[in-house]
Amino acid sequence: MHPFLEAFSIVTDAVAAMLRLDPPHSQTAPPGESAPRASLVPIRSLRPRHQAAVLAHLRELSPADRYLRFGYVAQDVQIERYVKGLDFDRDHIFGVFNRRLRLIAVAHLAYGREPQAERRAEFGVSVSPSYRGKGLGAKLFARAQLHAQNSRVSQMYIHALTENSAMLKIARNAGATVQRFGSESDAYLELPAPTFVSHMSEAVDVQIADTDYRLKVQAHQFWGLLNGVRTLRQRLRRWHGKSSQ
Repeated sequence: MHPFLEAFSIVTDAVAAMLRLDPPHSQTAPPGESAPRASLVPIRSLRPRHQAAVLAHLRELSPADRYLRFGYVAQDVQIERYVKGLDFDRDHIFGVFNRRLRLIAVAHLAYGREPQAERRAEFGVSVSPSYRGKGLGAKLFARAQLHAQNSRVSQMYIHALTENSAMLKIARNAGATVQRFGSESDAYLELPAPTFVSHMSEAVDVQIADTDYRLKVQAHQFWGLLNGVRTLRQRLRRWHGKSSQ
């Protein structure tokens, strides 16, 4: 092998070991690390360019999960219509990316059309099956709550099926009042006025999420380069083996 390629391979292997990152060859969570720690989850604001990722996330949900998320067993065409109808200018969409830049959780904070002094926002969330039980839903609710407070929303609410105990538990733990109406329930959380601290807290969250995403993009690119070098190294070894015969 060419000395330069050999040296470069050694360096990239060493960097990979230091980063302790898994190459993005699989969409499943790494063994022993099914999800980020809830207290260290960077939550990123999504824009129209993320629509395809949101669609892919929602289409992965099982019929039972779709039923809990939308209140009915949404078919693919209905999910596509929902994603195409997302208003990224009026509403706010949050997402959590794993190390392979795949969306593993999405929250939708949909604003009502009430006057400014009476603004309300509805919260909905979905988490990929292999990443549940790690507090991602609660973390997304807290992030949406902070953003809603800073946007001078007076009340957040959740409309969910009564059997969606996980969603209603998140609301109760946040201090919301839950009202049950047979098979459906509503949760209401009154929000305080924004403060300097709340604005600073959200600014920090945004900076952390942006930095985390850039690092994941760089790591993703690094693994692409590393895999390319390994492929080239294997081809050169096979070529040298054949030429020496």
